[in-house]
Amino acid sequence: MKSFITVLLIWPVILGYALAQDKDDITSKIDGWVEGHMQMGLSQETLNRADSVFKSRQYEESADIYRKAFKIAEDENNIDVQTEALAQIARVFLINNDLENGRIWLEKAASLADSTMPLGWSRYMGVKGRLLWQEDKKPEATRLFMEQYEYCSHHKLHERAIDAAHMVAITGDHRQQIEWGHKGIKEAEEGGITSWLGPLWNNLGATYEDMGKYDSSLQAYLKAREYHYLTGTDANKMIADWAVGHAYLNLQDYKNAREWLEPLIEWCQNLEENEFLGLTYLDLGEIDFAEDKFDTALDKFEQAETLLKEAGMPEWDPDGFEKIVSRIVDCKKHSADD
Repeated sequence: MKSFITVLLIWPVILGYALAQDKDDITSKIDGWVEGHMQMGLSQETLNRADSVFKSRQYEESADIYRKAFKIAEDENNIDVQTEALAQIARVFLINNDLENGRIWLEKAASLADSTMPLGWSRYMGVKGRLLWQEDKKPEATRLFMEQYEYCSHHKLHERAIDAAHMVAITGDHRQQIEWGHKGIKEAEEGGITSWLGPLWNNLGATYEDMGKYDSSLQAYLKAREYHYLTGTDANKMIADWAVGHAYLNLQDYKNAREWLEPLIEWCQNLEENEFLGLTYLDLGEIDFAEDKFDTALDKFEQAETLLKEAGMPEWDPDGFEKIVSRIVDCKKHSADD
């Protein structure tokens, strides 16, 4: 639509120029100009479509569209879009924990990235920071995300500035996580970007949980739920409910924890969210275990073990997975003793 409006605005200028030209030449020049101009925004539109698919967590499909955006941007000589598309392809590989291919595609983005081109440069910085984070280079990642925040704020790329603050709230130490979590929340509130408030409050809740501040964690998760229910997908809402139930479990409020968690079994099954189905069974198993209901706890732990093994938990949380295995052994021992 934007390209079409621009054509309407500039059309009289072309006609004025055309009066002095040969008729055939006029037709050729106008057709060529219109065709070229109408394609000018195609790579950006394709990139936007890929971003939308990416945000819906359809990562492989988004990567295909990012590749299309890159090829169109090559034809348009749009370096910004080329850089963004390449960086996002790298990010899809990182999400799949394929760091080797992630590095390869990010190097391609780096060969084009230019700090004088804010869109491409800021996108490259964000993915580079995520690579450093996944390489367990958290201090380096944190410094880069802080630089990205300042860069994006300077160039008025508010959503990307919030994303950078959000990432510092993940990669930094606990003090930085709390400071930058609140900084991101403040910027999102002032900018009216409510879609970011759910993730930001959620990360703050996770930080408080890591610190053992379970009351503060619960309050942050409740705030996150409020915003996920305003702007999020069904999966976002389900995960928000799980976080609240999980927070009640941490507080040893088993009654409230069970009330929040039990409805999630059917919800997770309907959404085919097997990782969170496994986490839900795990938490419900912990409740049964705490209440000495070892037979039902065993069943839940075994279901959690199967689901979370398929979700790759032995790789991304080996200690947590080992605890599930230990719980199964303990339940069997208690059942045998009974």
